[in-house]
Amino acid sequence: MSNPLSPTPDERPKRGRPGRLFVFLRSSFLTGLVVVAPIGLTFWLIWAVVGWVDGFVLPLVPNAYHPEELVNRFFGTADPLSPDRIHVNIRGVGVVVFLAFTILVGWLAKGVIGRSFLHWAEGLVGRTPVVRSIYSGVKQIAETVFSQQDASFEQACLVQYPREGVWAIAFISTTAKGEIRQKVPREDKMVSVFLPTTPNPTSGFLLFIPEADVIILDMTVEDAAKLVISAGLVYPNGTAKEGVMTTPVQGVQDARVLEPAED
Repeated sequence: MSNPLSPTPDERPKRGRPGRLFVFLRSSFLTGLVVVAPIGLTFWLIWAVVGWVDGFVLPLVPNAYHPEELVNRFFGTADPLSPDRIHVNIRGVGVVVFLAFTILVGWLAKGVIGRSFLHWAEGLVGRTPVVRSIYSGVKQIAETVFSQQDASFEQACLVQYPREGVWAIAFISTTAKGEIRQKVPREDKMVSVFLPTTPNPTSGFLLFIPEADVIILDMTVEDAAKLVISAGLVYPNGTAKEGVMTTPVQGVQDARVLEPAED
């Protein structure tokens, strides 16, 4: 027997057009945010880095060779007080100057004269107490990172940290060398790995681990970094939770926002 006080089906509240419109707008906004946010952040980051390089390099370039001065000399408005003076702000000139200067220095360093001058300059720096420590450390890091012979930070791996049975993502740096390799009381090969922290992968720990205890991953370093930064929300392969990330198709992840079911 039905309760006479309960509302009939016709009297129950229904979701009208304003409610459906709100659900549609919210779903469209979240979907658009998934598309727009990565693109916007990428362009903003590139724009910021280019501006930072320009702000560092352009002050080192003589004022007569700045784009604004060159343009005004070409059009005959070089006078700073001229009302017809053209104001130019071209972002990226500092990046071009930096690339050209670096390529020129690298080309000269490959020659006999360049190698001799570099050897003399390093000898001069090596006799300076404080400068030699800074220069030798920075040079060793640069040679390790930019070396074309040794592969470094090109493989992601799993290591047991901070205890056995707990796995963490790390990046293989190099093979353990020098005193580290000699003093470790193990016969098998040792590797040095960098274990980043979440969500800031620029900080972390340097670990020396036997190569047999390292599991090499098939994912790229970029995909592993995404997994670390996202705190496990973005999986480069496999299936994540429904509503967060679907299985990638041909290397492209398809993020979608699930609409709430209507009553």
